[in-house]
Amino acid sequence: MRAMRAEKFSGYEGLKLVDLPKPTVSDGKVLLRMTAAGVTPLDHTILSDQFPFAKAPLVLGNEGAGVVEEGGGTDFPVGSRVMFTGPYGVFEDGAYSEWLAVRKESLCLIPEGVDDVSAAGIPVAYLTAKMALTLAGFQAGKTVLAPAIGGSVGNAVTQLARALGAKHAISSTTNHAKAEQAKALGFNEVIDNSFEKLGDGVRRITGGYGADIVIDGVGGEVLSEALGALALGGSLTTLGYASSRKATIDVTNLIWQRASIKSFVMFDQPQAAWADAWNAIVPLLQSGAIKPIVAKTFPLAEAADALRYLVEGRPFGRVVLTI
Repeated sequence: MRAMRAEKFSGYEGLKLVDLPKPTVSDGKVLLRMTAAGVTPLDHTILSDQFPFAKAPLVLGNEGAGVVEEGGGTDFPVGSRVMFTGPYGVFEDGAYSEWLAVRKESLCLIPEGVDDVSAAGIPVAYLTAKMALTLAGFQAGKTVLAPAIGGSVGNAVTQLARALGAKHAISSTTNHAKAEQAKALGFNEVIDNSFEKLGDGVRRITGGYGADIVIDGVGGEVLSEALGALALGGSLTTLGYASSRKATIDVTNLIWQRASIKSFVMFDQPQAAWADAWNAIVPLLQSGAIKPIVAKTFPLAEAADALRYLVEGRPFGRVVLTI
């Protein structure tokens, strides 16, 4: 089978198209014929040798969609369309391949009306968003800020918070064109940072109240500014560093607001949390209350170009490989 494998973690040039044996089903795994693979910032982090736990050579791809060929039993009959994420493409070979053996607990049936390309970009962003919101104490009526409306997690948190009854579901962008695109897509509480500072925008939208919950996957200066936008007793969850790993904070933003900072790693969450998140996400996908946005697709052999487009092009929406 064809697969895009990182022969070494040396940047885009380390990713090569190779021919590998088709996996066999064992140890309770389900064999999938892959149809699409999501392209994520984690893939780039690994390929750039910035994730110390991954070892080359490694087929990348942390999430994807496919069709069950064998081993799914009655839960996932042969021919079922499924989506998944897990240790794939991180600690073992992943979704940038024509076939993949996936643990049954990693799988979720793709709802009718959701195509495979869209589904391939759902698991990481929406599971992260739902579990992070839950751990932050989200309830209907809360105000949520998730910077970077064009990014996978920022967009997923904004959509989920809005669908689950947030008083305000606020996001942001530094790009005016993205702000206009967001407005055209129905995101009406997006702060255009080319005209307005993040904290000023949050206070404008909330009438001076601030954000009860911030879910930040950007890091750097955005994290610093978001702390200043917290409401009394609010919390900021940091789970990514798309902008920078380094952030300087004003500790009075925590002290005076009696606020807190916490971290989130999806793969450290218990299996019950994953199941609860899927149980919340799937009905919202079925009803159309949340809709994944795909910016561009690339064929499998152009995975390096897809990653470059994601990281350097900074598109609005997901980047997906078709297989």
